[in-house]
Amino acid sequence: MSYELRCRECGKSWGNQPLSICEDCFSPLEVAYDYEWLRGPVTRERISARAPNMWRYAELLPLPQNFRLTVPAGFTPLLPAPRLAQSLGAKTLLLKNDAVCLPSLSFKDRVVAVALAQARNFGFDTVACSSTGNLANAVAAQAARNGLKAWIFIPADLEPAKILGTQVFGAKVVRIAGSYDQVNRLCSQIADEHPWGFVNVNLRPYYAEGSKTVGFEIAEQLGWRLPDNVVVPMAGGSLITKIKKAFDELVLLGLVEPKPVKIFGAQATGCSPISTAVKAGNAEIEPQKPATLARSLAIGNPADGHYAIKTIRSSGGWAEDISDPEVVESIQLLAQTEGVFTETAGGVTVGCARKLYQQGRIRPDETTVLCITGNGLKTTDIFAGKYEAEEPIRPKMADFAARLERTLEPQRPIQESVEA
Repeated sequence: MSYELRCRECGKSWGNQPLSICEDCFSPLEVAYDYEWLRGPVTRERISARAPNMWRYAELLPLPQNFRLTVPAGFTPLLPAPRLAQSLGAKTLLLKNDAVCLPSLSFKDRVVAVALAQARNFGFDTVACSSTGNLANAVAAQAARNGLKAWIFIPADLEPAKILGTQVFGAKVVRIAGSYDQVNRLCSQIADEHPWGFVNVNLRPYYAEGSKTVGFEIAEQLGWRLPDNVVVPMAGGSLITKIKKAFDELVLLGLVEPKPVKIFGAQATGCSPISTAVKAGNAEIEPQKPATLARSLAIGNPADGHYAIKTIRSSGGWAEDISDPEVVESIQLLAQTEGVFTETAGGVTVGCARKLYQQGRIRPDETTVLCITGNGLKTTDIFAGKYEAEEPIRPKMADFAARLERTLEPQRPIQESVEA
């Protein structure tokens, strides 16, 4: 097998098993690969000839030998965003749009697909997770697809659409009166007592590797080139580190030419432990109590926060955060300029990108990719009261003429509202 679990700090090998922490030094484990062996089978031509989904990069994922495809997740569009670019003061801006990822409309479909491949391999008949919403949807959907039982643990204040989007797949949903960090601690205890595959506990090293496919696809869709910048929303901090790992692997295997890529992290101000640390020049995280409507990013003590900081700093990037009103306005801006409806995490990405352009940290002439990680239909509650239904009109031309006249009255453009 071309991969194994290895400690991120002491380097000890742990083979392949449902384990996430080194039992010698208590540091996190991650998947390591035999890159010398991979140089032969991994080529641009072989990858490009495969079906357009994340499994085209199979050799660079920790898949068991008996792996069988059940969900064709990934290979989402990389969309040019010229009208958004004009609003942000950019020239070459693209959206990596995982708002349309299958089957549950977020990038979490990628990580869950890899985790459940190993869950089946290890013989689990029940899978579980702690979640701020998108992971709950992805685990529930893919467990149903794979014939597995699912237990989902969530904070009680999660968005109603995300709760419904979990229950509909038949998963057992346990709402916890507490923050995500409290939910996650409980799940760690449950994982010690029950023979279940917790995708973000005992299966976490495998689960995290699925995020690399975002980076692989960006490079391939750019014509096997790396961008100048990528802006990534941060919750637990894993996605941003794995995109960097993906770029490094492509360079190592000779699939892309090496070049510096600045990696920027985005958070909501009401839960911004990573961006706060980056701005303060700290190497470690000071946990925060989440207070933001961007619930999918509301992790006050991010598991990979330390590594996210290292990734950002080593790339020459930066981290930013924005207020809740800016999140909502940025969602509207993206929808009204590019026809892409994102959830709150995507609003965080767009709003933070605006700040980064204004600060001069991203130059207008550089190729920049914004990671849009989830679909706006999951968080429609944030727009309650913002779009009131107009009174219906009679089927008469006079009524329509009056309505048209009212509509054509000068209105303040959404981009001006965001700038204000």
